[in-house]
Amino acid sequence: MKTEVMIRKKMPLVNREVSWLAFNDRVLQEACDPTVPLIDRIRFLAIFSSNLDEFFRVRVATVTRLSKLKNAARFNMGFQPIKILAEIQEIVKKQQVRFDHIYNNVIIPELAEEKIFIINDAQLNVSRGQFVRNYFKEKLLSTLVPIMLDGLTEFPELKDESIYLIVQLSKLKGSSKPKRALIEIPTDVHSRFLILPETNNLKYIILLDDVIRYCLEDLFSIFKYDTFQAHSIKLTRDAEMDLDNDLNLSLVDNISKNLKLRKKGNPVRFTYDSDMSDELLTYLIRRIGLKPTNLIPGGHYHNFKDFMSFPNVGRKELEYSKMSALPIPDIAIGESILNVISKRNLLINLPYQSFDYVIHFLRESAIDPKVVSIKITLYRLAQNSRIINALINAAKNGKNVLVLLELKARFDEENNIYWTQKLEEEGIKVLYGISQLKVHSKICLVTRKENNKLVHYGNLATGNFNEKTANIYADHSYFTADPLITKDMDNLFADLEKGLLLSTYKILLVAPLEMRKKITRLIDREISNAKKGVDSYIILKMNSLNDERMIYKLYEASRVGVKIKLIIRGICCLVPGIKGVSENIEVISIVDKYLEHARVFIFANNGKEQIYLSSADLMNRNLDNRVEVAFPIIDKESKSIVKEIINIQLRDNTKARIIDKEQENNYKEKHNDESINVRSQIETYNFLKSRLKKTQLNVNF
Repeated sequence: MKTEVMIRKKMPLVNREVSWLAFNDRVLQEACDPTVPLIDRIRFLAIFSSNLDEFFRVRVATVTRLSKLKNAARFNMGFQPIKILAEIQEIVKKQQVRFDHIYNNVIIPELAEEKIFIINDAQLNVSRGQFVRNYFKEKLLSTLVPIMLDGLTEFPELKDESIYLIVQLSKLKGSSKPKRALIEIPTDVHSRFLILPETNNLKYIILLDDVIRYCLEDLFSIFKYDTFQAHSIKLTRDAEMDLDNDLNLSLVDNISKNLKLRKKGNPVRFTYDSDMSDELLTYLIRRIGLKPTNLIPGGHYHNFKDFMSFPNVGRKELEYSKMSALPIPDIAIGESILNVISKRNLLINLPYQSFDYVIHFLRESAIDPKVVSIKITLYRLAQNSRIINALINAAKNGKNVLVLLELKARFDEENNIYWTQKLEEEGIKVLYGISQLKVHSKICLVTRKENNKLVHYGNLATGNFNEKTANIYADHSYFTADPLITKDMDNLFADLEKGLLLSTYKILLVAPLEMRKKITRLIDREISNAKKGVDSYIILKMNSLNDERMIYKLYEASRVGVKIKLIIRGICCLVPGIKGVSENIEVISIVDKYLEHARVFIFANNGKEQIYLSSADLMNRNLDNRVEVAFPIIDKESKSIVKEIINIQLRDNTKARIIDKEQENNYKEKHNDESINVRSQIETYNFLKSRLKKTQLNVNF
């Protein structure tokens, strides 16, 4: 035991926050990849910005809290909070410089080549200027309420995720004292982008920020100032919730209370226009109460996440073409999906195949007279959820519907409270989760009365029951009537109803009860086989890997010769390729058009390969603080499909980056023969399409 502790202390590890920033750098790589369509490159800039917002609101906020604790000299696998905060700031500043370079020196010139121009307030000619003024007066002016800052004893509360213009009003001549004002840019009411009239096939777009800048004289017409300086600022706040133990508050009320507090969370990042004068920046630092570690200089514009909705006013080729979702072989339109599942298991590979099969499963269950109950766990839902509609219709048809709707799903709390109330209004029994645990599993169980017996039909997935994200997230959804799996699902729902996990599960791996223990056993078996000279390997795909004990176990397996291949999109605290520790471990990350979201665990098992799909990453929170499910793929056909998709991804040398200790995100080397290079998401679609063709269905692609 002593030797084990000593080895663990010497384990090479990458800090979680630094690893996450390396992931976001991979997103930034997509924004400057010339093979990515131009409009989608702009959207990758938006994704980068949105990711960074959440990173500061959650992770930086957490590290900042830890840095204030007396005994926080070391945390999170031995890293020091103060040093990590300084390192984060340095990395983010460098990434911001690169971001600005990509936007200003790459994206803008390439848009110009397409005769699309993003112009600012100084570039408006007379006719376009008049168009902007008319828009300002007719649409925008009534939604703007500047706050005059001079004379205010307290600086106004800056909203999290909002952008503002800090304006200084002055006169070129005379001795009038300058005034300062604050304007919130109303992107919740108006589009961030105003498309201007086309001239000679030239297309022009101006940002809402610059519309306001151009019309400041109209906005402040009651003052006799003739010079205006306007700079963009943005404050990011601590968004972590501190749910208290007030027994007089329901969970809904507790979360609602914290949603209000979140809006006034402590500042963790202040982004400002680097062209701002030192005098004005000093004024803001003093008035808002900022610290040097909060300051991130940026460009002329903030909240780049709004560029997700950047309008394509040019050729359709400037965006990724949409691939039509493939049907599942041997399932005819209108055929009973419950009848199909009773005969064989079904694997849906999203987004290459349609999420509509999940909707069809629920819709059929809602009207089938033999169905007696539907039980489901929900985490994140689409805005106009067809899942919810199907559940409500099921209840109206007399089915017993049970919904566990996780209210603690970060940044979806308000949305989930709304859906909770909607479901309860329809008489549906809603569970809010389990105390101290998030329910993150994605499972649905339909119970049907057949020949006086109750028969279960299950759906287990790696991703949310969310038809919007199912179009852009690469996930797996598995339908089965296998009694070993559905019996475990039934027991799990019984535990969730009791609010206490007590059952022992025969085939499912359920966190936090036993998933860690059972995965450790699976790794130990590979270690044992390697020591016996038996061919042994582990292939793991997930979003993130940061659990120290799991990393140590993988290092242990590597040291005895187990071949380990990891596909990890985001955080990877494991360091591969270290002699004597991890030389048998290879790690890649794939960032492409679709977000790789599936979790897949594959173990050699001495030639009797076992494959599990899961909602869980190998992270501390998933294994110890969430209700998660990993489920086995038990039929040969589905196993072969999952394995081939994984093999395709392991061969990817177009969008796969090598993860190593340097965190440099180098791409895997391409072949000289372009025809044999692999881009896994295209290859996966083609693979599934070829399987469909083999069934000789008359499908029009």
